[in-house]
Amino acid sequence: MLLCQISDTHIKAGRRKAYGVVDTAAMLERCVRQILELPQRPDAVVATGDLVDSGGDDEYGLLRELLSPLTMPLYLIAGNHDQRDELRRAFADHRYLARQESFVQYAIDEHPLRLIALDSVVPGEGGGALCAERLAWLERTLAQRPQEPTVVAVHHPPFATGIGHMDRIGLAGADGLARVIARHRQVERVIAGHLHRPIAQRFAGTVASTCPSPAHQVVLDLAPDARDQYVFEPPGMQLHWWSGAALVTHTAYIGEFAGPYPFRAGGRLID
Repeated sequence: MLLCQISDTHIKAGRRKAYGVVDTAAMLERCVRQILELPQRPDAVVATGDLVDSGGDDEYGLLRELLSPLTMPLYLIAGNHDQRDELRRAFADHRYLARQESFVQYAIDEHPLRLIALDSVVPGEGGGALCAERLAWLERTLAQRPQEPTVVAVHHPPFATGIGHMDRIGLAGADGLARVIARHRQVERVIAGHLHRPIAQRFAGTVASTCPSPAHQVVLDLAPDARDQYVFEPPGMQLHWWSGAALVTHTAYIGEFAGPYPFRAGGRLID
C-alpha cells in the first residue's frame, strides 16, 4: 500500500496569497497534479491539518475544488487553522468526519494499513492538546484491532523539534500519547504536520515524523529565540510505503527538476 501525506496547505478565500506572498492555491494545484503523475499512484491521501488559513466556508469550498481531481480516497484532519464544523459542512459526504461529535477523529479500516486520525485542536490556540477523553478514545480504538499495522495521524507532532517558536505552540499531552502508543505495538508510525518540514524522532517504540508543506516551509533555525519565519525551500509531500512487513517513508519534492538521466549507457557506467 502507498499512502500519500500532504499537510499545511493554508488555502485562503478567493485564492488570496498567504501573508500576501505565498500562492497556496496554485501550489496545491501543482501538488495534486504531481500526485496523479506519480509512477505508482497512491492508494489513499491523508491531509494532516491546517487545510485552510482561517477556517471559513469559502476557504473550504476552494479547498474542495482544488482537491477534487484526486481519484483515490482522501482523508482530512483538522489543524489549529481549521474549524471543525466548517470542515464537516464542506465535506459532508466524507462521513468519517462526523463519527464523533466533539472531535474530528476516526479510524479507517478499508486498507492494508489502518489509519487512525487523532484530533489535537484547541480552538483559538496555535498549540494543540490531547485531553483524557481523546487519549481514552485512541486507547479503545487501537485495542479493537491489535494485529492490524496502523498509522496514527495527528496535526501537532508529539515531540520538540528544536525550532523554538514552533515548539512553543507544540502538543500538550504528548507524554500521555506516548504511554498509549507504547502499549500498542501495531503502531508503525505517528505522522504529523504543523512544522512545514520533514522531521523524525524515535517515539514510544515507533517513529514520529512531520511532513513538509506543498507551499512554504518553516526556516530551519534551532536557536531557542529564532525568529518566526518561512522560506521557499522546495515544497514537498511524503509517501509512506507499506510493504506488508515494514513502513518506509519517502519525502517527495514538488516541482519541475532536470532529469531523469541514466547512470549507464550501453551497459557501461557513464564517467
